[in-house]
Amino acid sequence: MPTHTDLYPRLIVDEPHAALEFYERALGAEIIEKFTDHEDRVVHAAFSVGDAIVSLAESVPQWGLLSPKALGGSPCLMHLSVADPDRTAAEMTKAGAQVLIEIDDRPWGKREGRVADPYGHLWILSKPIEELSDAEIRQRLGAKAG
Repeated sequence: MPTHTDLYPRLIVDEPHAALEFYERALGAEIIEKFTDHEDRVVHAAFSVGDAIVSLAESVPQWGLLSPKALGGSPCLMHLSVADPDRTAAEMTKAGAQVLIEIDDRPWGKREGRVADPYGHLWILSKPIEELSDAEIRQRLGAKAG
C-alpha cells in the first residue's frame, strides 16, 4: 500500500500574482515559493495559512487548467478553521472577497459562513463553538439516523 505524506489543494486562478497578494492581505498567508515559465506564467506557487499549505497555478486552458471563472463557478469548497470567522470574513471582504453566506452560529456546533474570493474560489470560515454528538447534530438538522 502506498504511503502518502502530503495532500494539499492547488487553486487555479486567472491572475496568480494578484491572487497571491490577496491571500497575503486577506488571510495572512506566507508565500513559500513561486515559479514561472519563460512566458511569466505561474506554473506553481505555494503559500501557507497557519499549518495548512495551498498551492496555486495560473489558468492555462490548453493544459486543462481552468479557473472557477472559466468553469462558471467553483466545484469545491475550501474549509478553513480560524479563531475568529467574523474577523477573517471582514478581512477577506476588505481585500475584495464577497460574503455568500453570512457568518452565524450553525446547528452543527460551529460558527461559520461562506466567502467567495475575487478569483472564484469558495471558502468556509469556521470555528467550533460547542461539542455535539452525531445524534445531536442529526436531531438539530431534522435528519434521519444513518
